[in-house]
Amino acid sequence: MSGGHLISAFLEMMSAERGAARNTIEAYQRDLSDYSGFLTGHQQTLLTGGREHVASYLDHLKRDGLSAASSARRLSAIRQFHRFLCADGMRSDDPTRIIASPKARRPLPKVLSIAEVDKLLTTAEAEANLDASPQKQAAALRLYLLLELLYATGMRVSELVSLKRSAVMRDASFLTIIGKGNKERVVPVNDRARDAIKAYLKTIEPGIWLFPANSAEGYLSRQVFARDLKDLAISAGISPSRVAPHVLRHAFASHLLHGGADLRVVQMLLGHADISTTQIYTHVLDEKLRTLVETHHPLAE
Repeated sequence: MSGGHLISAFLEMMSAERGAARNTIEAYQRDLSDYSGFLTGHQQTLLTGGREHVASYLDHLKRDGLSAASSARRLSAIRQFHRFLCADGMRSDDPTRIIASPKARRPLPKVLSIAEVDKLLTTAEAEANLDASPQKQAAALRLYLLLELLYATGMRVSELVSLKRSAVMRDASFLTIIGKGNKERVVPVNDRARDAIKAYLKTIEPGIWLFPANSAEGYLSRQVFARDLKDLAISAGISPSRVAPHVLRHAFASHLLHGGADLRVVQMLLGHADISTTQIYTHVLDEKLRTLVETHHPLAE
């Protein structure tokens, strides 16, 4: 089999057996084709390249200025590809088995202060209560509800915009969210968000989606929400460059931790499969502990 045929067989397996998304398949194809081309330039093939060639390829990516995160993603694709070759008996060894993944220093998430989030919510609520045409008022109520739900639950923006109407029809204190990998998690909904839901539902026609729109999916796109949120930030006197849907998710997590919430609880609410993903917020705990020691230690002064 040629390199191209091997890659095609792997991608077919990923699509058929693992249900990989189209974007994932396309990314794997680009990464593996680039790796295959590198091996060809070194008189090797996908069936003969060894550990030293994988390591050399990673060095090549680093010299080309590729970030550690992007290099790690490519290594992940190569690793899965070689496991596929071994599982199908096309190779007896896995040259990626003891290759360390490039490590990137994770940046601290951008976070708005509690006062800034309150300003956004207050501005959105005021705009939703303005006398306006039914269409404008519905759009303002939608933005206010999006913001309330996002900060109340810490949902991913993709989870938020694709909420089904049935998820909020019950006047319940909890909301069931379908997250990554179709995993369900339950998050609390505060009184303000529930009141916003009731007001908003009066402005839309019955249907499947909570935030219906004329899009391919049938619901509001993330891009439209992000654009409306930046316009709201301008109205609230906050730099729009600092405001985005994921920033509100970060604010939800950081403010909970600052208020004393357990890291495991925040992990569950965010829908993180691994606690290491949630640990990006430990800078909040570090700051709190430092303040605690400086305030209460008898020799702090």
